[in-house]
Amino acid sequence: MSRIIAQKVLMNTAVVRQSIGGISCSAIGGICSNNVGDISRRPFGSHADWHGTTIVCVRKNGQVCMMGDGQVSMGSMMVKPNAKKIRRITNPKNENAKDTIVGFAGSTADAFTLLERLEGKLDEYPGQLARSCVELAKGWRTDKYLRRLEASLLVADDTVSLELTGNGDVLESHDGVLGIGSGSAYAIAAARALKDIDELSAEDVAKRSMEIASDMCVYTNKSFMVETMDTAEEEEKKDETEEK
Repeated sequence: MSRIIAQKVLMNTAVVRQSIGGISCSAIGGICSNNVGDISRRPFGSHADWHGTTIVCVRKNGQVCMMGDGQVSMGSMMVKPNAKKIRRITNPKNENAKDTIVGFAGSTADAFTLLERLEGKLDEYPGQLARSCVELAKGWRTDKYLRRLEASLLVADDTVSLELTGNGDVLESHDGVLGIGSGSAYAIAAARALKDIDELSAEDVAKRSMEIASDMCVYTNKSFMVETMDTAEEEEKKDETEEK
């Protein structure tokens, strides 16, 4: 009996030693699994990873504001402080087209690939941002090439703000606040707390939220870029005022 117990102890000890070299093993029962082949550890493009930046979008009092930082990080090193991570898409040739603000987090090349695809969808469905985003998300999720792209997008026009992910999600915020990137949790929490202060505009809320996020997230700096536009309701009010 004692010989059998000793043999089991030696087997389990040998199994534990095999954990060196990328093979993780259970010390109980000798169950082994190679981390290299473990599907839960493979970096798919559709996986909702955090990306080293912060982009926040706030809708308040007839204004839409999208703001982001400019830091570009490579591992633990900061390589650029003033990258332009927010774009405004315009199409003056099409009367039905609306201006659209886009912010991205993740790989720059991947983000611009998705941005070009989004512009194509907006040309195909002018003035229909939600439908354009759904069509982009469908392709992003199902296309063999696109689903490997590592980026997240925030898009907004005068009617709606949306978040797009590689999982096929097209998300609209219930309170007018959205965020992506490694510091997004801090920015969203701050924006929701500040949004109820009547004296603050959408841009004020976004700026203070980004300042808080930059103080807490090491991948976010204070070199902010901002894009704003009036909502559809605000445009209607201005038209009514001019008519009177």
